[in-house]
Amino acid sequence: MFANACKRGSCFTRPVVFSRRYFDRSTDCGCGAFIVINDEGWIITAAHLLSADGRIQRDTEEIIEYYHTIHMIEQEEGVFPAEKVDRIRKLRDNPKWITNLSYWWGMDGVQLTDIRPLPEGDLVLGRLSPFDRNAWPVYPVFKSPDDLGVGTALCKIGYPFQKVHSMFREANNSFELGPTVRTLAAFPLEGLYTRTLHAGNSADGRYDIKFLETSSPGLKGQSGGPILDANGTIWGVQSRTDNYAYGTVTRVEKDGREVEEDQCINLGIGIHPELIVSFLKDNGVRFLLSDY
Repeated sequence: MFANACKRGSCFTRPVVFSRRYFDRSTDCGCGAFIVINDEGWIITAAHLLSADGRIQRDTEEIIEYYHTIHMIEQEEGVFPAEKVDRIRKLRDNPKWITNLSYWWGMDGVQLTDIRPLPEGDLVLGRLSPFDRNAWPVYPVFKSPDDLGVGTALCKIGYPFQKVHSMFREANNSFELGPTVRTLAAFPLEGLYTRTLHAGNSADGRYDIKFLETSSPGLKGQSGGPILDANGTIWGVQSRTDNYAYGTVTRVEKDGREVEEDQCINLGIGIHPELIVSFLKDNGVRFLLSDY
């Protein structure tokens, strides 16, 4: 049912891999997806994939303050060296302060510029630079938000279940991704459009924040990827997964005793096409809109 949609979606969907190095010198990687909108290199994805940008700024300020405090203690006069060492030892650092951060936008040497976030809707626009128009044979069509039929079969694609590793090279202060990043393959997951969720207005009052719910969960690695119908038209962008209790429980054994656990369903939550279309129009970004 979704074979042609997945084939089409793979033409404009790519992985984004983010690498983080921490104060304790450990590193980790995460993966999501993004969608190329037009031949000017504009993309959309889930805003939370870029949340580390804000965090590294805060962490950098705390690291600077930490080293400044150490310096002030070391410069104090009339204090025994052993006391200085003891006071410095008592300072609290955070081993998981982010010290280095890098994003890989589906290919080497590409950066995301002109970033325009709508955090309340978990939506962000940006432009790839440099951008090779010849590398993108097809651009997406977005669903007209005027008529969304509950029960329509949809398909999410992204990049779950795959291990991506990176190594931080001290010599040139950069990350080196492992070879598996070159073989990341999109994974589809079907579900039904169940309902629209309303989340109030944006802070500036310009947007009615809406999300599109599907009957299957979004998988880790599918955030920022498209939610497609059988024609390959984008109905939404995967944002998160919500969890709801059925109202029934099951009995399981934990630590040698029997306990009750709620039975739950996981539902995928995508950014609503109405919000996407409005945000693209307001930012003057060209895109294709379906005629149905």
